[in-house]
Amino acid sequence: MPYRLAVRDIAFFERPVRFARPFRFGAVVINATPQAFVRVEIEVEGKGTATGASAEFLVPKWFDKRPHLAPDETVEELRRSLLIARELYLGHRGFDTAFGLHAACIGAQVEACAREDIPPLAAAYGPAEIDKAILDALLRCVGVNFFDGMSDNIAGIDARLSRDLNNEEIVRFLAGRQRLERVAIRHTVGLDDKIEGEGGVADTRENADARYFKLKLNGDPEHDVARLIGIGNELATLPHDYKVTLDANEQYADLAGLGALVDRLDGDGALKPIASKLLYVEQPMPRNITKAAPLGALASRNFIIDEADDGYDAFPVARTLGYRGISSKSCKGIYKSIVNATRAAKWSAKGEKYFVTGEDLTCQAGLAVQQDLALGALIGVTHAERNGHHYVDGFAETPAAEAQAFLSAHPDLYTSSGGKVRLAIHDGDLLTGSLTAPGFATSVHPDWSTLSPLSRPTARVLQEQIV
Repeated sequence: MPYRLAVRDIAFFERPVRFARPFRFGAVVINATPQAFVRVEIEVEGKGTATGASAEFLVPKWFDKRPHLAPDETVEELRRSLLIARELYLGHRGFDTAFGLHAACIGAQVEACAREDIPPLAAAYGPAEIDKAILDALLRCVGVNFFDGMSDNIAGIDARLSRDLNNEEIVRFLAGRQRLERVAIRHTVGLDDKIEGEGGVADTRENADARYFKLKLNGDPEHDVARLIGIGNELATLPHDYKVTLDANEQYADLAGLGALVDRLDGDGALKPIASKLLYVEQPMPRNITKAAPLGALASRNFIIDEADDGYDAFPVARTLGYRGISSKSCKGIYKSIVNATRAAKWSAKGEKYFVTGEDLTCQAGLAVQQDLALGALIGVTHAERNGHHYVDGFAETPAAEAQAFLSAHPDLYTSSGGKVRLAIHDGDLLTGSLTAPGFATSVHPDWSTLSPLSRPTARVLQEQIV
């Protein structure tokens, strides 16, 4: 039976992170952003107390891309999401399973955030981070690692938020999971990244011997085609096979523009180094357009949703529109990823291919990358986008002693070079062996004394009342 627990305390912290190079996706360029940290204290019924932790970037203009909002305002939304979720989780009385607590709070969270004009995707950020920390504490309390614990459904995941499934289907899916020992990195090529020559996409010092590449699009078919031709020419020089994915981050305005891109992929010989290696296209159109525009014949190119994944019903709805896949991101919710992976396995068993992908957005070295990597290794994500090792210099502003502690505890996942602790990539892969320590994929917590308290944003609804 799953364990029952009660949350006794939740605390938030943050630390600034400077990027080693600008990262441009969609309409935003990121040079720095804070990383949020969550610390929870729980009591496990009959077992005692424990502390758990999680971490994630507070990324601007991804969870909410509305043009009237400044980047800093979208970061404030994420802070508010955390604070609103804290009150809901602490307000839940009595003992419950980890998933039961999530299920009891997620609806109220979305409603409370909506009253402050925070959209569902950003609303889910707070519960996602708290849930990870709770799971870490639970696993530590009972001395179990993430993979064994989830195989036994230690969190008590059921079908109450996914009526297209039943409880047994989720339990059976989890019971059949085996940890992937290696997960290939998918190297991100941002819109401002160099393409050719030294420092370009085919430079192994830049791509870390990756065999998978994620190429950002800007929503203009002619511009994107020209850029993809250049990237394809470079990738064709690699001494090994490769695969690519495309990500438009909602930049294609409609099906017409998207159709123009697909037509070129299907018919332009200069795009063969890309088109012949293409696995899928990620979130091409804005989330509101996505939900109103069936793909029709375009669906043959394996489209997936990412930003449109704003609730437990998003994947079934996307499936009716012709989408074949959905992203897993721990910042959107670990339980939703597991539910969606269960769906993909169930639907694929009927003969059509459905899949879950690993799309890194917010994963800095340390807690964030380890917990997201473990989630993917659990549900069968064989290759995952990894931004952190490329756009951030190792552990960045993390104190040296803390970075060294992560290296000592997870020597297969990190390495030390040039005075920095960095992600260790082995022939294009990340290793997951050390993620099997008791807890959620980590033997180490941050040095809490070196972190600043989370900045306290003002609720928009309060601002409106004052005016």
